Amino acid sequence: MSGAPSAASASAALAAPSAAPSPAPSAARVVAVGETMAMMRSGTIGSLAHLPSVDISLGGAESNLAIGLRRLDVPVAWVSRVGDDPLGTRVMREIRAEGVEVHCTVDPERSTGLMLKSRPSGTTTRVDYYRAGSAASALTPDDIPDGLIEQADILHLSGITPLLSETAHATNVAAVHRAVAAGVQVSLDVNYRSRLGSRELLAERLGEILEHVDIVFGGPEELSILTPAAGGAGAGGAGAAADSDEVDESDHRALLRALEADGRQVIVKLGADGGAALADGAILEAPGHRVDVVDTVGAGDAFVAGYLSAQLDGLDVAARLARANACGALACTTPGDWEGAPRRSDLEALLSGGTADPVTR
Repeated sequence: MSGAPSAASASAALAAPSAAPSPAPSAARVVAVGETMAMMRSGTIGSLAHLPSVDISLGGAESNLAIGLRRLDVPVAWVSRVGDDPLGTRVMREIRAEGVEVHCTVDPERSTGLMLKSRPSGTTTRVDYYRAGSAASALTPDDIPDGLIEQADILHLSGITPLLSETAHATNVAAVHRAVAAGVQVSLDVNYRSRLGSRELLAERLGEILEHVDIVFGGPEELSILTPAAGGAGAGGAGAAADSDEVDESDHRALLRALEADGRQVIVKLGADGGAALADGAILEAPGHRVDVVDTVGAGDAFVAGYLSAQLDGLDVAARLARANACGALACTTPGDWEGAPRRSDLEALLSGGTADPVTR
């Protein structure tokens, strides 16, 4: 609106009861919905039964993804709930500090979820969750602001949220329906967490939205949850043939084909071996990178961030996979779930194949 308000209109505004300001329009190209927990993690190797101290951080698949995208210059919004407690404040503060647009309900009745992360040995990582009854488990469709999904390019969800609670599952479903109505692409990372529920329950709940999903990510064992023989909805959504041949998890190309659908991209994360994608009827594969691994947690989220950012940059599927693999590899070189998410300059250094001096002066 142009021009300054008149003296009369200004006086009227002062005299009238104040109204809550309308939320500023969102610039987010990607909207991610899901729980982020406070994290207590050990800085040294050993069991938490013996270690004298832990560090405080945060972690959550959807916020990891959001931070990864923002570091790659993609405007992104994160939607969730936290408790009215110091850990909830910390979660929101850290995510905002990364430049992510935060839409987070503060729940006065429930606590922020908590995870404990330790390294019992030099080759293993253990994660324990204390999230039952958490603020985010009370997610409802009303927690997603009006118009937020509708203005985005991509809505990103995971298979974690539908296992938190019935209302959280309903939030995922409602978000997908809003995206479909607005012509917004839907991205899904299966991200199965066995401590939250069974494979069968996840297959059932994701089956309610799968036919509307445009981009599917997962490891081989996760993608197999969605195939018809595993009890999932399969490529065609609800009602897919129940007598389909079982797909071998070790055959990632067969898994991609089992989830093929018109207009859908299916991407399998293969860890150190890279990744593969099915798009427009063709399967492309890309090798991984050899790096000195410090912490693999969060690498899958960085992989997804790399792929989606490359798509939004207009790159082809091969280039999307290349960036995804680079992001996943770099995330493994730093402790933490999201701290190692790379920036574009980090990607350029890795993809150039150069051997830079490890000391920055």
